[in-house]
Amino acid sequence: MAEGKTSDPATLSGEKSFAVCVRNDEYEAAIELRKIYEVLDDADAEPHELIRVIDESGEDYLYPREWFMPLDLPQSVGEVIVEIAHREPAA
Repeated sequence: MAEGKTSDPATLSGEKSFAVCVRNDEYEAAIELRKIYEVLDDADAEPHELIRVIDESGEDYLYPREWFMPLDLPQSVGEVIVEIAHREPAA
């Protein structure tokens, strides 16, 4: 089900949204249960009950919406999550 569409996060609005993964059938390497993912707006995906998230590959892909629960996080928490996600791994 994961369908890729490379999006430039710089073109998205400044407000970030997040969801926690609650199901990952056949995509265990791409999305992890109980992990928080950044959600990207995708009006074309919504009518198909899909959600676009930045997965473990660092790219954005479509997954079934029911696999994620939306989170309402304070902006400061969201900023920290994004900062951590974009850090270079320690050598």
